[in-house]
Amino acid sequence: MLLGMPESDYPDIRGLHLFEHMSDEHFSALMRGSYVQTFPPQIDLISEGDPSDFLHIVLSGSVELFSSWNNRETTMATVWPVSTFILAASIKDAPYLMSARTREKSRIALIPSQDVRGVFSTDHDFACAIVTELAQCYRSVIKSQKDNKLRTSLERLANYLLRQQIKSNGAREFELVLEKRKLASFLGMTPENLSRAFKGLKAYGVIVSGTKITITDQADLETFAKPTPLIDDYAI
Repeated sequence: MLLGMPESDYPDIRGLHLFEHMSDEHFSALMRGSYVQTFPPQIDLISEGDPSDFLHIVLSGSVELFSSWNNRETTMATVWPVSTFILAASIKDAPYLMSARTREKSRIALIPSQDVRGVFSTDHDFACAIVTELAQCYRSVIKSQKDNKLRTSLERLANYLLRQQIKSNGAREFELVLEKRKLASFLGMTPENLSRAFKGLKAYGVIVSGTKITITDQADLETFAKPTPLIDDYAI
């Protein structure tokens, strides 16, 4: 169902770094032209190559960003609430380079890209926040490229698990947030290679039971994975 932007959603959106310091007048102008829509699971939201008509914000649920070519498909990223996608296309007024679909029932805010560009040209704080956000996205792409090009599949999986462990507050046991088929695609593997990689990490203290991961030898796994903030810390 398509709705105007409920004011109850304003604080979540305003709390994003992108909108945090912009003027109240400009924020209200963006919200007046925006909508919220609830989507069921596995619904395509955008398709790569289409015009970037809206900046999307995930308010609840989650969204998979993916790309396709020559009958092949790969997972690029997963977007969790509350966060935006795909900002660069909206600012550049360029076609989407990725497609997006819901992973589960999700509430998505849609802000017209034309309005975003208009406020970008007049609100200094909003423009600075966008530049910072795009710079962070660029750095994340570089880190992802380094991860894919400099590490073996076993090393990529080991470091992915260590990053997920940090997100789980360092817990010795945690659940995978992606189904294994999607995880394989994200890490640039086939499902069969991912299965072999999980078995290979058993020697370094990783036990897999369904979606539950248990790390029994933290030091051994870290010695093998050699995590580095210049690849694995997406906050810097």
